[in-house]
Amino acid sequence: MRSYVLWIVALGMSGSALATPCDEVKGQIAAKLDAKHVANYTLDVVPADQNSDAKVVGTCEGGAKKIIYSRK
Repeated sequence: MRSYVLWIVALGMSGSALATPCDEVKGQIAAKLDAKHVANYTLDVVPADQNSDAKVVGTCEGGAKKIIYSRK
């Protein structure tokens, strides 16, 4: 399970310089997690400077926001 999250993090960070809309990035990450049969998770979009214990799995809007992954 952890390797899937790390893989998603690497993919999410690869496009972080682009000003991609958060809904689009979040949808792509969710599709990848679903394809790997990952269940019981949430993806939330938060400001980039917000502290969280959750794993950052992507960024969007030119790095202004981040997408965090947490287990339910």
